[in-house]
Parts: sequence; C-alpha cells; structure tokens
Amino acid sequence: MASAPLNSRSSWRSLKAPVLSGLAASFVLHAAMLIALSLIVFESHLGPLHTIVDSIFSEDRTVEEFHHEVEPSTETSETVNYVAGALESGGVSIGGSEGPVIAQKQLDEAPSLQQPTVQLNIGEFNVPGLQVISKDLGATQVTGDSGRVVEGYGAALGQMTLELIRMMREQKVLVVWLFDESESMQDDQQEIRERFYKIYEEVGRAQQVDAKLKPSEETLLSSVMSFGKDVHELTPKPTANTEEIKSAIDAIEIDKSGIENMCGSIQAALVKYKDFARRQKRKLVFIVVSDESGDDGNQVEDVIDACKKAKASVYVLGHYSVFGYPIAHVSWIDPKYRLKHWIPVNRGPETPEPECLQFDGLHDRWDVFSSGFGPYEQVRLAKQTGGIFFILPGHEDNLAGYGSHEDRKYDLLGMKEYLPDLDSRQAYIKNRSEHRFREAQWQVVQALNPHRDSKLMMKSHWYSGDPSTFEKEAVRTFEQAVRALMMLNDQVRILDSVKKLRDKESSARWRVNFDLMHAQCLAYRVRLFQLLLSIDQHRKSRPTPKDPRNNCWSIQYVHTLLEPDKEQVKETRVDLEELKKQDAVARNEFESVVRNHPGTPWARRAQWELGQGFGVKFVEDFRSPYYDHITAGQLPKQ
Repeated sequence: MASAPLNSRSSWRSLKAPVLSGLAASFVLHAAMLIALSLIVFESHLGPLHTIVDSIFSEDRTVEEFHHEVEPSTETSETVNYVAGALESGGVSIGGSEGPVIAQKQLDEAPSLQQPTVQLNIGEFNVPGLQVISKDLGATQVTGDSGRVVEGYGAALGQMTLELIRMMREQKVLVVWLFDESESMQDDQQEIRERFYKIYEEVGRAQQVDAKLKPSEETLLSSVMSFGKDVHELTPKPTANTEEIKSAIDAIEIDKSGIENMCGSIQAALVKYKDFARRQKRKLVFIVVSDESGDDGNQVEDVIDACKKAKASVYVLGHYSVFGYPIAHVSWIDPKYRLKHWIPVNRGPETPEPECLQFDGLHDRWDVFSSGFGPYEQVRLAKQTGGIFFILPGHEDNLAGYGSHEDRKYDLLGMKEYLPDLDSRQAYIKNRSEHRFREAQWQVVQALNPHRDSKLMMKSHWYSGDPSTFEKEAVRTFEQAVRALMMLNDQVRILDSVKKLRDKESSARWRVNFDLMHAQCLAYRVRLFQLLLSIDQHRKSRPTPKDPRNNCWSIQYVHTLLEPDKEQVKETRVDLEELKKQDAVARNEFESVVRNHPGTPWARRAQWELGQGFGVKFVEDFRSPYYDHITAGQLPKQ
C-alpha cells in the first residue's frame, strides 16, 4: 500500500488529532482500530501520539560454552612467562584526559607493515631464571600497571611472587590480603588457598640464591582480611606461617548484605597496619581479590592519596568490566524450588562514568559483554599506587546474560586506539564538558538511563495469558513505549546536531561511541513502533497458547518486521515498505561499526544488535507459579 514517506515532516503533521486519538485508543484499550468506535475516554493521555508519529522517522540524515582450564601444576617455578600487560606494553600507559593520539586505521593495515622491507631472524628466546630476575629488578623500576592479562590465579600469583621478590630486595614487606566476602568468590578463595604456598616456596628459593634476601629476618609477613559491608581481620597479627594464612582464608564467611566496600576495606587496613609497617621499615602491599568493582568507588581518590602517603601499593586480582555498563548479573538457583534468578553485581564500567547507552530498547541492559579492560576504580587504584591490576580472563560459570560465555579477551594491539580515560572523575568530567561532541553523548546516556528513569523499564516477559489481564498490562507498556519514542526522537536530534564534529574528534573511542549510539537510537525507534503494532494485533487476534502447559506471553525480537494492517496504515500512514527503509538505515550504521572497528567491544555489540533483529512478536511462554513464593528477602546478595 502506498503511503506518505516517514521522513516527510509535512505529511506526518497533516494527521488530524481525531484520527490519532482513534489510533491511540485502539492501542491502549485494545479495541477496534476504526475511528467509528469513537473511543474518546483515553484521548487526554494519548494525545501526544501524533507528535511521535509526526517525527519518529522524520529526520534527514546520511546513511552512513567456553571453559578455561586452570593450570594443574603444583610445582614451584624458577621462571615466569609474562603475558603483556593490558595496553601497558611498549611504554603506552592508560590514563590522562586525552590518551595517546593514534591513527584511525588499524596498525596491521598500514602499508609499511603490509610490505615490510626488513627481515629479522630472531633466535630462541629464553625467559631468564629466577636468579637473574631477582638481580635485575629494582624497587624503583616498576610503576603501576593498568592491566596485565593472566591465564588464571596460578599465573597471577606467579607474577605476584616476582613483584614481592623485587620489593624484598630493597626492604622487608608486609602483605595484606583483602578478600571479597561475596558468595560468588568462594571458588576463587579456595583456588588461591590451594596455590598460596607457591608464593612462599618461591620466595624461599629466591632467598637461597640472593644475598639481599635475609630469611632470618622474616623478610615477608602476611595478614588476611575480608570485606563486605564491614571489614573482618582474620589473622591476629602479621605472620610468616603459611598454615595460619590458609586457616584464615578458610574462615572467610559469606556477607549477606550484598555490599562490597572495597575502598573502605583498604582504608581500614591502612589504619591497622601503616604504623606497624613504618616501625619495622616494611613496604606495605595490599592484594585485593574480588570479582566486583565495589559499592564505594566514590572514595577511590581518598584511598589513593592515603596509600601514597603510606607508600603502600595496591594489587588487584579481578575480572574484565562490563562494556560501558556498571552492572553484571550472576545466576543463582534457589535451593527449594530450583528456579533460576539473576542477581545484579557491580562490575564496571571501564571509564569514570558510562559512555554507552544503559538502555536496551525496552529496558535496562541484560548483557555482560566484556570491555577489554578492568573496572575503573580498581584499575586506577592499582596504577596510581604502583601496583598491578591482574585481569583474569577465564570463563565465569555464574555469569548470566548475553556475552557471558564468550572469550572475554580482545587483541591488545587492536585495542590501543580505544584506551579508556583513567584520570580522576573530576578531571574526566571537566574534560568531557569542554568537548561539545562528548558532552552531547553524555546527555543522551543520561536521558536514556532506566536506572534513573523507571518508566524506561518496559515489561518484556510473562504477560498474562488471560486476555483481560493482558490488556491491562499492555496499556502500561504502550504508554511507556509512546514516551520512549518521544525521548528517542529528542536524542537522535541531539546526536545529529553534533554529527558535524565527529571527524574533528581526536579520540577513536568517542567517535565509535557516537556511531554505535546513533545506530542504536534509530533501531530502537523501529523496535518500539513494532511493539505498538504487535500489542494491537495481539489484542485483536486474542490467541491462545498452542502448548497447554504454557500460561503467559513474552516479547521476542525477530528479524521479520510485523506488517501494519490496513487500519494501522490508514491511521499512521506507515506501511511495511517504509518500516523496512528505516530498518535498513539502522542496519547500515551497525554494519559500519563492525566494518570500521573490528575486534572491539563496539563491533561486538553492533554485531549482536544485528543478530537480534528489530522486529517484535509475542511468543507463548511458561512462568512457574513458585516464583510468587520467593520474596526479595530470600534472594542472596552477591
């Protein structure tokens, strides 16, 4: 059916209010689409629909299960094979307000690399033995490392051993282990406990061959603390006895509060041990073991200052942050009903503030795609205090959501263009506000944040199988979708207003942020419009589940766009042909991200969006009635 094009403002504005009221009422009440029914009861709160339909597609624009096997070896080592620190190698460090200026093209596309004129014959490369390493490194030679990728705790502890030996050659050392008390860390704690002795055996071996390491003076002492909402000291005093340390790790209890005050735990450990370390002239070292970024990240600058004053270094054994998002989800099966739940945990973002959309088109994000970097607070804390953030890239069995079973590593060379800003939040915000292109993106992120605006949380699962109850639930979803469409229109206009500044932007990170965000806003408009059509058609057809065991309906994303029926086309002047055009515009922009930024989290997210499709349909589903018996208070806090 021919119709006025969606990108024509005049044609959309020509729609009359009575016509639109009929359309709106049909969606909300799920009654007939024809104006003749004269459903005027909901006219007042559905009036804005003509504004949405008027402008939804009116802007002029240019179309532009993995498993990680832990190293089984229990032998102490005399050599260590390093994996290059995450984007620290080659003298390039993460941080600063701008980051290094690197050509936009990938390094492997450079002509000089494609047609090399020099050939190198490199002989066998052997990692030096412990005797050599212990003599070559001095305490002042190593600065903070923003991220060092290691294959599991065994490798991390092996590198930590060399760090301790390096410091012990200059002075005695006090190590304070700080363990996260969340339930999800129990397996990690046991793995560290079993490998813990290797540090002390390798230190003992080093003491035998290095005259500067004096075993008679208890050169290395350790203490164990754990933290959740509160901090608990598990060793009465610093000790060199490995059995006491193992017993302390076994004594760690699960904190049920769901709060992880990482910064507070370091502050408490400083108060407890800084004077002890000063009196004994010991280097104070904190090793934080946690799979979360913590709940008190606003205190990170205070902790950094305090650690610098005490000359204490912080090392972190952690995981990749979620790409541009502060929350990950871990799965939990309740022991009584054996039902699966998703428990939110803090795991990012990789930057001082989120730079990506927090909105997933209908609600908050449920994915856990890797950013390729560690959480901002932990990485900054390690770097600024002269420590190392050890990234543990292995598969996490309890992670839930899209991307949870993927290899979470990215090629380090390919990611050098996209380094996150590790400056202080205050400096980061100031720098961002001085760049109109960046500040516009932040405005969009803020406006479309479901955690700030609950009306952006639309229902996508478990609509009632009862038609009358379904209509009541769908009325609310419709109203939310109408509002979200209006907001998306506004955000597209904001992004389009700064599009001319894109090519002047020095940061590849901010450029690709813009590209992905713009494509998402266009795609989500199509999806929400499809949702309105789907709600109306579902109401009119009143289907029943084919499987008698199913008792509800859920929204599913599909590639096939739902075709508006004759009445819907008449009311909206939007036909399937026009929807396909808008779908194609969004797809072209996503494909551009994939093509121009391969091997990056942005490309991965764009590829996933393409795989989901922008169409919407209701599919029959089953919801266990036992979910009603589980209260929020029974859910565990991770």
